[in-house]
Amino acid sequence: MASKIFLFILLLSLAFPHHIFHAQPWILLANGDSDLIQKTCKTTKYYDLCVSSLKSDPTSLKTDAKGLALIMVGIGLANATATSTYLSSRQLSLANDTNLKKVIKECADKYGYAGDALQSSAQDLAVEAYDYAYMHIMAAADYPNVCRNGFRRYPGLAYPPEIARRENGLKHICDVLLGIIDGIGW
Repeated sequence: MASKIFLFILLLSLAFPHHIFHAQPWILLANGDSDLIQKTCKTTKYYDLCVSSLKSDPTSLKTDAKGLALIMVGIGLANATATSTYLSSRQLSLANDTNLKKVIKECADKYGYAGDALQSSAQDLAVEAYDYAYMHIMAAADYPNVCRNGFRRYPGLAYPPEIARRENGLKHICDVLLGIIDGIGW
């Protein structure tokens, strides 16, 4: 499923022109390079995460700032989808603990919604609706909070470190995305 989503995002980035930006001159570059990645990532909260994520995708060297944002959306979408799948598989093994099973299902659903929000942000980016993309990314970053709060509703349930790690990962990816969009301009 993640490969289909990445392909969808890649097709979106190729289908729409990348030459209309109303921001800093470095964003006007038609062909990105390592320098563009570094300059773009400097506008984000997590520079190292941004650089390593973008450099791991070979298409990042041949795109502009909007294309870099679309690549990060794909990374966030893969994270949310993998977390939802992980939680769904955990839920199946919790036959006896109904409260934990209920919370894990809610968490899996919320990560699925986070993926949906990121998918919507890719569509928004493709048509340069940056304000809507920003809103969808903020929603994607917030869905994991519902998962954490679900554990708080049941005093006997501890928030698993693996879910906390995945939550932080998705939030950091979304923070990087928001920084990239801030650099693109609206």
